[in-house]
Amino acid sequence: MMEKIEELRGVNSVKIKEASEAGRKIVGMYCVFSPQEIALAAGAIPVSLCGTSNDPVEAAEKELPRNLCPLIKSSYGFAITDKCPYFYFSDILLAETTCDGKKKMYELMGKLKPMHLMNLPQTADGEENLALWKNEMVRFKSYLENTLKVEITEDKLKEAIKLVNREREAMKRLHQLNAHKPAPLTGMDMMKAQWIKGFNVNKEDGIEMVEQLIREVEENLDALKAAMGQEGPRILLTGVPVGIGSDKVIRLIEEGGGRVVALENCTGYKGLDVLVDETKEPLQALAEKYLSTPCSCMYDNQGRLDLIARMAAEYQVDGVLDLTWQACHTYNIESFFVRDFVREELGLPFIQIETDYSESDAGQLKLRIDAFLETITTQC
Repeated sequence: MMEKIEELRGVNSVKIKEASEAGRKIVGMYCVFSPQEIALAAGAIPVSLCGTSNDPVEAAEKELPRNLCPLIKSSYGFAITDKCPYFYFSDILLAETTCDGKKKMYELMGKLKPMHLMNLPQTADGEENLALWKNEMVRFKSYLENTLKVEITEDKLKEAIKLVNREREAMKRLHQLNAHKPAPLTGMDMMKAQWIKGFNVNKEDGIEMVEQLIREVEENLDALKAAMGQEGPRILLTGVPVGIGSDKVIRLIEEGGGRVVALENCTGYKGLDVLVDETKEPLQALAEKYLSTPCSCMYDNQGRLDLIARMAAEYQVDGVLDLTWQACHTYNIESFFVRDFVREELGLPFIQIETDYSESDAGQLKLRIDAFLETITTQC
């Protein structure tokens, strides 16, 4: 099943082209705060455009400063080089005010394709911020209706909410398989399986594939555990989003004998933790779900610490690695809070890694990660 999931990268590239040629509209999104349900209710296909490859960074640096987050440079590089089929076939881009670097990048990107910007509150606390965010849901709905010449009814929204909730539930069940000791899936496999969902043209097919993978793992759980043998340190990865091409830290952990059993980040479990309440008015429920996302862009992000604590216990982790991209100031500053919380409140070993998408520091990172894993092994 993992082989089939990896094959989806090529298959989905063809399917997005075929869908566009058949008249389907594509909405490109960059963030876990983006409400894909509204795009689905408009009859469009939501796709992830968040850049995770180092390849287009050089092209982006001709217009963007070098000392900028690699995620931003990669995303913009894909946009200006036409090397990403998902960006190429996107009819509309959905932007969000999660960080200053992305906001200014969106100004440049908005010259390439039609773009709608959602204004995120500075904090998730308070009814006034929830009301503001719900109004942004209303604005996005109206924008798609006017731009695509469609009507987004309440029934269509409810249908879309149920579909995406099913996808989240499947991904949660997959992720939670690694609560077993030893974990049946590598961190690399888990990352690939969850990352690929942002590119599925048909969500039903994607859900079925994940459910099939879950069945395959559960049916062979004892054999998988036996094959794993002695398990190395179990690591919780927190911090910035990770995808294919920006996965070197996961790779180095597992090459060093550790196992990434849980990914708290927004390409991992963070966006799956809370479902949309299907009993409430759709836009209100969407606003509540997405505003609950514990992102470092928010003031007083206690929700992230709560999630780390729950996952550290559920996945029986031996240590926490906080990954920060260079020039990602919100995650870099927040790492101080995470470090103190993990060490003092959870009593677990902690390390922060600050890096970019290139392999230039792989040797140095290997030394630091190997030493971290050795420390955990010695303590155990």
